[in-house]
Parts: sequence; structure tokens; C-alpha cells
Amino acid sequence: MITVIGEALIDLVPMPDSGTLHPLPGGSPLNVAIGAARLGCPTSLMARLSSDPFGQFLRRYAGRSGVDLDASPDADEPTTLGIAAVGPAGAPGRLYFRGTADWQWSTAELARIPAATTILHIGSLACCVAPGAARILRAADRLRRHGALVSLALDARPDVMESPARGRLLAERQVGSASVVRASAADVGWLYPGRALADVAGQWLSLGPELVIITCGADGVVAVRGSGTVLHRPAYPGRVVDPAGVGDAFTAALLGGLWQLSRADPGCWPPRGADLVRLLDLALAAAGLTCGRAGAELPTAAELELATRPRRPAAPAARTPPPARSREARLPEGHAAT
Repeated sequence: MITVIGEALIDLVPMPDSGTLHPLPGGSPLNVAIGAARLGCPTSLMARLSSDPFGQFLRRYAGRSGVDLDASPDADEPTTLGIAAVGPAGAPGRLYFRGTADWQWSTAELARIPAATTILHIGSLACCVAPGAARILRAADRLRRHGALVSLALDARPDVMESPARGRLLAERQVGSASVVRASAADVGWLYPGRALADVAGQWLSLGPELVIITCGADGVVAVRGSGTVLHRPAYPGRVVDPAGVGDAFTAALLGGLWQLSRADPGCWPPRGADLVRLLDLALAAAGLTCGRAGAELPTAAELELATRPRRPAAPAARTPPPARSREARLPEGHAAT
């Protein structure tokens, strides 16, 4: 199964023209677990869910989507709260996380990782906030040594990391525990200002992962393998309604694709060639569907299958153009690509 470790919190979203705050379930790991379950993958979420009303609401919300919560501990601490859309346009919301349930992981709680876990997903804030962060990373190291694929969604949060220099220390410790890393171009830009994406990806690969994926919004995605090959794929075409949950949708579909691929071919890691192209296109389609509707509403398996189904031409054409190809290149020794 896929197991996701991390935070499940409540986002308090200001309602237009009312002056009130509306509570919504949030947290990247929660979204990723729900997204993977909606795609038909057996998925376990390990989140420390408070016994307070918000925590019980989150437990019911995840359970309704088919997420296994048997390994999610009951916590005495309060649920983490975040206030979205605070400050000038583009500024991150404020997170109230001191002493809350999400970060207090014990070694005994992390020993409950399901034995059936073949893909472990970590990342976001839970891998940055003490005391739980170091324990999560040690658990990930242990599972990877025992053959599990460890996925990391790196989240550069200035409000938690405080500075790019401290952020790089936190990020690189996380990267060293992972088999595959996903980050956004904005994350890379804040952590490593002025450096090319593929240059940073190459540095991360030297720390231990076999694959680094950097999402670039409307410019699609860049994937760099340990061999030095750089693969570019275009974004899924569509209208942007709400970017909430787009990165989580990409990650959930990527995990789902890796899970399906590993069932068909246990020796397929790291994916290459046509397999990698299919994985990236699947994840880009999930992201495109999500940003095309309001709220972090991740797609179901049926929606994603329909979106990625090859379209037949409406009428025969006299001349058929060649199919679009992904751009793939190899980094020369000592050079970086943008």
C-alpha cells in the first residue's frame, strides 16, 4: 500500500464580504492521501489527529474518502490551525503550529507504519517542525533500507524555515532520505536564489534520490534522473480557476502511477523512457483537472482516465502532423540546463 505521514490541519478561510472564517480540512499530506485513495490505491494516512472536535472532523473526512486511518494516533494536543489568504496578494497564510498535534511524533507511534507499505510519502511541514521531523526522517531511512520507495514533497515555507540558509539545511536532510523528490520552481527559487533548476536537481541527486521532479506551473515539469537525463513535459491544457491543491494532486497521481507500475513490473524503479513520460503526463493531468475547479478537489480515477484517454480526431485529415514529443537531453559533465 501507499502510506502517507504528515499533517492534517484546519484552514480558516475568510469568507468574502462577511468577516467570518470558514473551517476547511487542509494539509498537503491529508490531500495527497485522499487523492491517492480516490485513484483506487490502497492508502494509509499517518497523521496525529487530535481528540478535539476539529481532529475528529478530520478523521471522519479522510475516512469518507476511503483512507485507512488505523495507524493514525489519537493525540491529546490541539489541532493545528492555519489562516489562509492573509496579507498582500501572494503572501502565505499564517500557521498556528506551536505545541499542536501534528508535530509531536514519538518513535513508538512511527513504529506503526503498516507492514504492507511499499511506497512511503513524506514531506511538507511535518518534516521541518521539531520534535517529530527528525523521527519521521529516521523512519523513512529505515523503510528505504528495507526496500520501500520513499517519496518526498518538498515544501519551502519561509514562515517555518525562517531563512533560505536554514531552509537548505532542512531540505537537504529530507532529500537524503528520499527515492524521488518533487518540488516546485518557486520552492527551488526561494531556497537557491539565482540557480538553474537542473543544477539544483543535480545537487539533490548526489544526496541519494534516483529521480527529481520540479513542477513549473504553466511551463509544465522538469524531471532529472540520476543518469543526468533531463526530461521536459508540457502542462495539461485548461483554464485555471483555483490553484489550491494543484501540487498535491500532482503528487497523488504520481504516487498512484508508481504504485500501478510497481504492481506490473516490480523492477521498474527508477522509471525511464515511455514509463516516465506516462507518469508525468498522468500527474500533470491530475494537476490540470484540480486547478480547473474551485477548491482543492482532487480527481477520481474515472475523471483522470477520461482526461488522459487518447482523443480520436473528429474527421480524417488529409495530412496528419507528427505527434508531439517530450524534450529530453543529457547534462554534459559539469554543466547545468535551465
